[in-house]
Amino acid sequence: MTLAAGARLGPYEILAPLGAGGMGEVYRARDERLKRDVAIKVLPPTFSSDADRLRRFELEAQAAGGLNHPNITAVYDLGTHDGAPYVVQELLEGETLRAELAGGRFSPRKAIDYALQIAHGLSAAHDKGIVHRDLKPENVFVTKDGRVKILDFGLAKLTQVDAGSGPQTNLPTATAATEPGMVMGTLGYMSPEQIKGKPADPRSDIFSFGAILYEMLSGNRAFHADSAGETMAAILKEDPPDLSVTNQNISPGLERVVRHCIEKNPERRFHSAHDLAFDLEALSLSGAPATSSAGVSMAPRSRSKWMPIAAGLALLLGVALASFFAGRRTGPAGGVQNVQFAPLTYRTLPIFRALFAPDGRTVVLSQAREGNRSELFTLSPNYPEPRPLGVPDSQLLSVSSKGEIALLARARYIHHRVFTGTLARMPLGGGAPREVLEGVRDADWSPDGEGLAIIREVDGKDRLEYPIGKVLYATGGYLSDLRFSRAGDRIAFLEHPIRWDDRGGVAIVDLAGKKTSLVGGFWGIEGVAWTSDGREILFSAGPGYPSFEVHAVTPAGKHRIALPSAGGLTIFDVSREGRWLGARESLQYRIWCEAPGAKAQRDLSWLDLSRGEALSRDGRTILFSEFSGAVEGNYAVCIRGTDGSSVVRLGEGAAQDLSPDGAWALAVVPTSPNRVVLYPTGAGEPRRLDGGDVQDYSWGRFFPDGKRVLACGAQLGHATRCYVLDVAGGKPRVFTPEGTESGWVSPDGALVLVRGSRGEFQLYPASGGEPRGVSVLAADDLVAGWTADGRGVLTSNVSEVPGRLVRIDLATGRRELVHPLAPPDLAGVVKIYAAFTATDENVYAYTAIQRSADLFLVDGAR
Repeated sequence: MTLAAGARLGPYEILAPLGAGGMGEVYRARDERLKRDVAIKVLPPTFSSDADRLRRFELEAQAAGGLNHPNITAVYDLGTHDGAPYVVQELLEGETLRAELAGGRFSPRKAIDYALQIAHGLSAAHDKGIVHRDLKPENVFVTKDGRVKILDFGLAKLTQVDAGSGPQTNLPTATAATEPGMVMGTLGYMSPEQIKGKPADPRSDIFSFGAILYEMLSGNRAFHADSAGETMAAILKEDPPDLSVTNQNISPGLERVVRHCIEKNPERRFHSAHDLAFDLEALSLSGAPATSSAGVSMAPRSRSKWMPIAAGLALLLGVALASFFAGRRTGPAGGVQNVQFAPLTYRTLPIFRALFAPDGRTVVLSQAREGNRSELFTLSPNYPEPRPLGVPDSQLLSVSSKGEIALLARARYIHHRVFTGTLARMPLGGGAPREVLEGVRDADWSPDGEGLAIIREVDGKDRLEYPIGKVLYATGGYLSDLRFSRAGDRIAFLEHPIRWDDRGGVAIVDLAGKKTSLVGGFWGIEGVAWTSDGREILFSAGPGYPSFEVHAVTPAGKHRIALPSAGGLTIFDVSREGRWLGARESLQYRIWCEAPGAKAQRDLSWLDLSRGEALSRDGRTILFSEFSGAVEGNYAVCIRGTDGSSVVRLGEGAAQDLSPDGAWALAVVPTSPNRVVLYPTGAGEPRRLDGGDVQDYSWGRFFPDGKRVLACGAQLGHATRCYVLDVAGGKPRVFTPEGTESGWVSPDGALVLVRGSRGEFQLYPASGGEPRGVSVLAADDLVAGWTADGRGVLTSNVSEVPGRLVRIDLATGRRELVHPLAPPDLAGVVKIYAAFTATDENVYAYTAIQRSADLFLVDGAR
């Protein structure tokens, strides 16, 4: 059936037809509830009577609806109209890959860009047990902003049998349309096993992927003949011409990737799309032409080893959770009188920000349903379940008085609730974000909804700008949580002296650039919101867990506790009616280690916030920092055996490294100025190294001789650089110029790999001399240390969940997987980092950050 403009399918109004295909007709429609346009695919009535087609259509909706990935078309809803089923999807603006290929072959850079995004989407689907089975240029869509989306899982097959489904038989089932013996897919892109009617697994998609990549690079189809029979014969028996024949710019490595994808024997192909993406990333980072995209992690550097202290943890004791939307509220027993809490979310997931819409009832929030990939959702009184706005990999920044959202597109997680990405703006009702500026971390609308104040980093310093480009305040620490006053004459923000440690305080700056610190010295501080009357600034802070409370401070500096709490509450927003929006958060840092001779990982955490720092050379002792509030404000430097033996607390501070003989632990104690300290791991007394006039040490590593330390920090008024400190005593010696922040000494002590403030790497001779650049390392590589032979380094990725420990040859750029980094339970894990090994790379450890939150509405607080 054909639907006319104005026809309604449930809550959706048809606007115009978009096209038709083998699986149904597609229309542009309007969802008035969320004020956004969507795409609706309707199975025609003639197809509805065909049980086979109907099953395939339903399978498409179920398969795609279970996926949540920026490179896969999002499915919002499923319904029926006059007996015909329909599926509601995100509306994409752009064109298919087939249309783009009409212009001829792509540059290797563009082809790798698109290929990486397709590989990431396939990997996400395959991880869920879903095989596409009909991958072709017509089923790949390129949006106007360069995002690649895989379309039409109409031929998808669930490869994993549901648990509890009982014994399997050969009897016909509802998936008969995808049983072996049936040839499905599209000629020219089908795998040999599909041609033969054999079962298709993820390697079939990889073959189709290879045919597409070949076509992007050459401009010609890999397998194409005058007849269907000849095309199938070519797939089964022939290889396409070498890519170098049609494109001289193809590197041998890229040619090998394509050939590896289109092997006739599936056993000889890449066994997973994850491995395929890994090889493509390695090519793009080792000299093969490639560009950054949504499919490539381009997160900023991790600047220091300081602990990211985050707010929120335990239960709100005595709070009876009742439905806000039903209007039932209760107050905390024994707490502040007349304060009432109501839950807004019912699944415990990481929530990074939540704000009121202009109506004061709708809530916009950003959260991660898996890992650390944040996206935007709305909560409304008539539908209490979070609904996606269709903007994956995005972080909410601000909602204007005019109903416009400021967000980060292609957001990459850093620490706490901090992301970096491209500032963009979009209507609250939906639509494609319009990009404004790259390299932004936070922003807030002015009260009139016209301008944006931002926080971004430039030349190693955080800057608060308003309007964009005019610097109101800059610092060498980091800034977060900026919020305009109700009158628009001042901006409140949080200032943290050490990256990415969330100690700090509250400050304001006026539009002329006059900055005033209001209150500080908090062990942890998160969240800023002005009260509804504009007289005070609310924030969440405390001296340690579990005592985070909501505080209030006036612009004159008068400070009070606004809401004491037996648990923790992170403040997000305050409506004009005075209602608070906040979250009860839980945060844990867990150390996972595979000890010598062990066959499984062991949890070596001590309290709730343990971060591993170094292993002894034999792998039998681990050095770690404990940041729990239970150890008080200056943290704790600890060691324990990797067999799980008792913890030995050495002293205060943040641990950095173990000496080569294991006799000393290097630490930085966060005082003013910071102190560099050596703690004996056995008998003996601590020793303080002479740090000179450096104020903010944040990094330390031993040289292999154990007689010197490479320490990085900043003098007052200067950017961070690295120094050499003699263990025997003496003033620090400058080793690198300003703008360098961390370094790793090679096993022979001859070279130091140094990371710059922009994420660039250089090799410095330890004896002095000019450095040379290291092009094979990328800004999002987290260096775990040198390999034992001194030829390469071990790295992980700043934003990957689960993570990977990778060996990189510094001469060739070759990347090789050493270990996957994944705890037994990935629920709520937003970051995996601080990986390191013993001399034996099979003995390794890393830290997993797990966080979750429950969103609440708070009434009656003052």
